[in-house]
Amino acid sequence: MSIKKVVQLVIMGSALVFASCSKQSKEAAFKAHDKAIFLKEGWIRDPYIYLDHDGYYYLTGTTPLPHDPREETEPYNTGLDAANMELFGKPSIVGHKIRVWRSEDLLEWESLGEPFDLAEGYWAQKMPDKLNEKPASDWRLWAPELYHVAGKWIYVHTSPDPVQGGANLAISEGEDMAGPFSFPMGDDMRNKHDPSLFKDDDGTWYLLWGNTFIAPIKPGFTGLAAEPKRIDPSDRVIGHEGATIRKIGGKYVHFGTAWSTDKMRKGSYNLYYCTADNITGPYGPRKFVGRFLGHGTPFQDKAGRWWCTAFYNGNVPPVSKEGIQEVDLGETAQTINEQGTTIVPLEVKVLDDGEIYIRALDPDYALPGPDEAQQFE
Repeated sequence: MSIKKVVQLVIMGSALVFASCSKQSKEAAFKAHDKAIFLKEGWIRDPYIYLDHDGYYYLTGTTPLPHDPREETEPYNTGLDAANMELFGKPSIVGHKIRVWRSEDLLEWESLGEPFDLAEGYWAQKMPDKLNEKPASDWRLWAPELYHVAGKWIYVHTSPDPVQGGANLAISEGEDMAGPFSFPMGDDMRNKHDPSLFKDDDGTWYLLWGNTFIAPIKPGFTGLAAEPKRIDPSDRVIGHEGATIRKIGGKYVHFGTAWSTDKMRKGSYNLYYCTADNITGPYGPRKFVGRFLGHGTPFQDKAGRWWCTAFYNGNVPPVSKEGIQEVDLGETAQTINEQGTTIVPLEVKVLDDGEIYIRALDPDYALPGPDEAQQFE
């Protein structure tokens, strides 16, 4: 056997051992539910995980197009055209397709391809000239979410280009994730930044966007059923993007995202929440979920335990976790998250007075930093 062949076998064997050890360590961390777990490599922002009734977890998010070489050459591309041009002199890496992966255990993922493209969206049909004005390399599809409802797949997302404010709500005709699609919300989706859906106990669906406006949706997702209402914590705004709602212990829990310093791209990108007895409020004061969890998805695993997705969002490479609780990050956008998809365990409980307590369990995420503008109890 040649030396080259021996070396190849050693490398392959080492890779298999590393993969096995990595999977074992992830399994142990998943069981312990007390530390962050790096789930998956690959450039992503706004990672969204959805546990379907079919037993699979589905993952999507703001992503490049498949096989974009910049994932290797520009791993810390911010994804923001203006910010990235200022920092690195290069445009955003964000593509124009929704990419989806699925997993039975959150640890091993398979690609399901790219079931939706801006080229087949509502605005491509209504404003085709806008799509022709810019090359597809300049189109951006942001913050997608997916839902499996009555044998159909629903996607929502926001988009700044080629149609400014060109958000979509796309519904597949059947079980095929790749459509064909209908767009019953039509123009009602225009200018809906970071749209998210919530289904209440009475079957009513709501659309959230912006951080935060909310409105009920007509049956069949055929439009908004009422004028939007703004929902805010009692003491300040919840944030500027990444809104979502969960119902826990009879309370509506409104999540939102903001920079720790209350200044754009200064400090850490954090997740906050407030609660109410009614979906449109009034909501109580803004509370802290976790540092570095901005635009994360709070979700439950098959055992009912809570987690939140996390991702790299910074102007510099990830900083060390060493003593991070005491480090002031206010100079620029900074994070401990590596590029890829991370999940962070959450403690979620109903207190004796009926209030909801939510906090990251990993100490690196659990406390506000010195750069936090709001003072929490």
